[in-house]
Amino acid sequence: MDLEAIELHIRNSMREVGRVLLERVLNAQGEGYHGSSIGCKDGHRSRFLEYRQKEIQTMLGPIRLKRSYYYDRKCHSGSCPRDEELGIEHTSFSPGMRRMMARVGALRPFGQGQEDIQELAGLQVTAKDIERISNRLGQEVQRYTGSEAVMRTMASNVIAFEQIKIFYICMDGTGVPLVPRELVGRKGKGEDGRARTREAKLGCIFTQTTVDEGGSPVRDEASTSYVGGIESAKDFAGHLVLEAKRRGIYRALQVCVLGDGAEWIWNIVDDRFPGAQQIVDLYHAREHFWELARAVYSTQKERFRAWGRAREEELDRGDVGSVIAAIRRLRPRDKQLQKLCETTIGYYTKNEHRMRYQEFREKGYFVGSGVLEAGCRTVIGQRLKLSGMHWTVRGANNIMALRCCIMSGRWEDFWASRASA
Repeated sequence: MDLEAIELHIRNSMREVGRVLLERVLNAQGEGYHGSSIGCKDGHRSRFLEYRQKEIQTMLGPIRLKRSYYYDRKCHSGSCPRDEELGIEHTSFSPGMRRMMARVGALRPFGQGQEDIQELAGLQVTAKDIERISNRLGQEVQRYTGSEAVMRTMASNVIAFEQIKIFYICMDGTGVPLVPRELVGRKGKGEDGRARTREAKLGCIFTQTTVDEGGSPVRDEASTSYVGGIESAKDFAGHLVLEAKRRGIYRALQVCVLGDGAEWIWNIVDDRFPGAQQIVDLYHAREHFWELARAVYSTQKERFRAWGRAREEELDRGDVGSVIAAIRRLRPRDKQLQKLCETTIGYYTKNEHRMRYQEFREKGYFVGSGVLEAGCRTVIGQRLKLSGMHWTVRGANNIMALRCCIMSGRWEDFWASRASA
């Protein structure tokens, strides 16, 4: 007995039964005939012309629908009311198929997504179809997550007196490879001075209620959500504020913002989140003096390790002054190293008040943005930075919107909003 063959045969047979049943049920409900004429949004009258057939790819297979077709002579456009009723305007894919295709397109390269749908669902679609549907629904997700009305509605459903102990906002940027036409005139870090990528900004929000037995902070389970896009700091700030409102920042007893020290991050915090505790991610703070140590002691491994470890201990105590003093004592003769020392001193001097790590730990705060680092890899890196990929800004933003929606646990909310619209 070949059990796999039996399973596939029964699955295909049941799907065929369901396909025939679905086609008959939908056609039995009528063709969407609303009389000899219907109104259009411009106030004109569209006249009934004829019945037209349309093939729709559904999760059960292709079906054919008979629909009433109306034509507006003044607008020179036609429409089928039945298409709007079923949610299949300007598409040959059912809502269920579009949902499947968009999720696959968000999580996998489009070509691999085509293979997944064929293997797992037994349905035939092309990679280009998945790309088109993913882009279209990515735009819808951006409108949904960027709606102030949606945020207010969701926030109003939260119990008013429920407080959040510590509310975290993390921000970072990572390069996304783009097609050449999206990079014209942009300077890059390569030897030829040409850009290969553009920065995608990612914001991460989560909450904390408790610490563990050792006093280390514990992130609240399933409390992480993301926003991101290739956009200006101003636009990104607006999207991040909306997400913070949706998550209930106004109910937080303490707001902390974690970042890598980039100026655009702290400008957003000063402007949009005044009063928040600013913390430079400890990993990035250490990274700066380790890079300097590697440059100064490039041929002296023991001195490199000893000098770096001493700075780690000072930084962990929040003693930034000692770190700066140690850098000043280096006094390298090489001019490039001298400039690197000055730059590094400037970094620590500017961010000293954001590096009080011992104090932050005593208060039970996170001092590292590991959640965001993981987010940059999972939300952006694992889909948009694979070998050989080059995106348009629009395409990258659409996929990021889908991935943020899925990984923020809002996928069902998004589809519920479409059904009720």
